[in-house]
Amino acid sequence: MTTSTSHSKTNRRSVRVLLVDDHDIVRHGYAHLLGTDPGFEICGEAADAPEAMRLVFETRPDLAIIDISLQNGHGLELCKEIRAWSEQGNGIIKMLVVTAFDEDMYAERALHAGASGFLNKGETAKRLLDAMHSVMDGKIYLTQSITDRILTRLISGHYDETQSPLENLSDRELEVFELIGKGMTTREVADSLNLSPKTVETYRESIKLKLNLGNANQLVCAAVHHLLETS
Repeated sequence: MTTSTSHSKTNRRSVRVLLVDDHDIVRHGYAHLLGTDPGFEICGEAADAPEAMRLVFETRPDLAIIDISLQNGHGLELCKEIRAWSEQGNGIIKMLVVTAFDEDMYAERALHAGASGFLNKGETAKRLLDAMHSVMDGKIYLTQSITDRILTRLISGHYDETQSPLENLSDRELEVFELIGKGMTTREVADSLNLSPKTVETYRESIKLKLNLGNANQLVCAAVHHLLETS
């Protein structure tokens, strides 16, 4: 059985991979790793969402490895953009989110955004290759702990009472929250996410309400603390 599966993989054409990460050294590491597996070839690299979408249009990759944090834009929104583009009849692009951010907070969000898997950057190189092969085989790739968490909630019908209040934030609110933690002003957040400053202010107020934060200073402190915990 194992021999047959391995043989079928070697007969496939190489999977074209788009690397999307805001750190050049990380992309270089991915490139080195993929050079050890003849089943994959890199078709492009991007540090932000606009460049990633340009490469999606031009190269039509089979698989995109995407980080949550990008120089311009956000990994979850990029996943949604790629999924929407694919659903317009442009061909299926599998997505694997690989990030340093907490899986409890982001794994399910990544799946809802269109990704087929989630992996923490702290995992081994072998685990990354396994995840890539699994996703390209049409499977969902998650760690056992997050799979158990999802199944437990589905069976019980409610969220874990110990979950973080941050899980009450929408994807967009979480993106705004993270950028606030990076020290961005309302205008800078708006420019990064292609939103109006007024819309960002609305998100800020909603975040403060959901997290029970009394003022802008508490919001900034909470956002910085969140980034320090997840980075």
